[in-house]
Amino acid sequence: MNPEASRIWRGPRWMLAALLACLGMLGPFSIDTYLPAFTGIAASLGATPVQMQQTLSAYLLGFAVMNLFHGALADSFGRRPIVLAGVALFTLASVGCALSQSIGALVFFRAVQGMSAGAGMVVSRAVIRDLFAPADAQRVMSQVTIYFGVAPAIAPIVGGFLFVHAGWHTIFWFLVGVGALLWLTMWRMLPETLHPSQVQAFGVRSLLRGYWQMGSSPKFIALAFASGVPFNGMFLYVLSAPVFLGDLLGLGPTQFFWFFLSTISGIMAGAWWSGRLAGKLPPQRQIRRGFRIMGAVSLVNVGLSFVLSPHAAWAIPLIALFAFGWALMVPVVTLLVLDQAPDRRGMASSLQACIGSAANALVAGAIAPLVMHSASHLAVASLLMMGIGVVAWIWVKPRLQLA
Repeated sequence: MNPEASRIWRGPRWMLAALLACLGMLGPFSIDTYLPAFTGIAASLGATPVQMQQTLSAYLLGFAVMNLFHGALADSFGRRPIVLAGVALFTLASVGCALSQSIGALVFFRAVQGMSAGAGMVVSRAVIRDLFAPADAQRVMSQVTIYFGVAPAIAPIVGGFLFVHAGWHTIFWFLVGVGALLWLTMWRMLPETLHPSQVQAFGVRSLLRGYWQMGSSPKFIALAFASGVPFNGMFLYVLSAPVFLGDLLGLGPTQFFWFFLSTISGIMAGAWWSGRLAGKLPPQRQIRRGFRIMGAVSLVNVGLSFVLSPHAAWAIPLIALFAFGWALMVPVVTLLVLDQAPDRRGMASSLQACIGSAANALVAGAIAPLVMHSASHLAVASLLMMGIGVVAWIWVKPRLQLA
């Protein structure tokens, strides 16, 4: 912790959580607002479905690559400057998306959006651990997840409304406004939480040494897998939303919000329960509960997808329950990841986010296009991703010193 933490933030914890949640919302807003306009953008730009899918995978690839650097830069130059630079670049990239007249231009500016959108999410985790001890940090991180959940719940509603009534370009102009407002808010309210004694020297050698130490740690990698890969069991459905919701479930663009609303409600409920359990339940038991919920839901989802026709009445609630289980355990695992490198939490957050977003990019670019046209294939892929997280946790649990 920063030794001056009590003087840096004097306001209530919920206010800081709301502030940091606003940083984390850029990622889901960048994805969820334009998904309802997928077919309209493709028709306007003369793009194929595969080309449109690349606007997602380019975003996620840029997100993954730059996540390696956001936290490391924040360890050297401070949390605040990196956040402000990231939000500013995101805003400019959104202008580029709004002005795009070809699919190539849109893919490029989506990649730039991805490269910048992760700065707030990565750095906010380090800010929380700078200011709070583990149990309090878990509560704040859970509050961040709850507030953060509001954004992707309303994003597809906003995106669908703008697309239907004003065209797809206005979706990205809306993101320009979000980015500009967020930059002004952070400039006025976000404190610097990195203590001068914790500043790390910036240099290629120092960065490579730090990444090597973390990347060669089996415990660090296993924890990153345990938190990041199961997320894709749910995120796979988000990436496949235009086909899954439109073709398989028969929902219109303005009805997509039911899927996002229920899924985000699951995340918010799981995060709320995680915060309530902070300091009351041992970390390993809380993580085990989350995996048990995800495992049971995944098995039911696979079974129903093979015996019943896809229907929103059962498909959407199951995804929401999966999200609940993931949100229950992920704040605990994230703190365990950060505490693997207490002197370089920014870099640890970067590498964790990079591993998770690299998995997201792989799912978006390779797995989702293969399975999105079949409910049973989606269910099996989701189960396998959750299984990777379970195996990683089973391996790493005996090797951690947990209360």
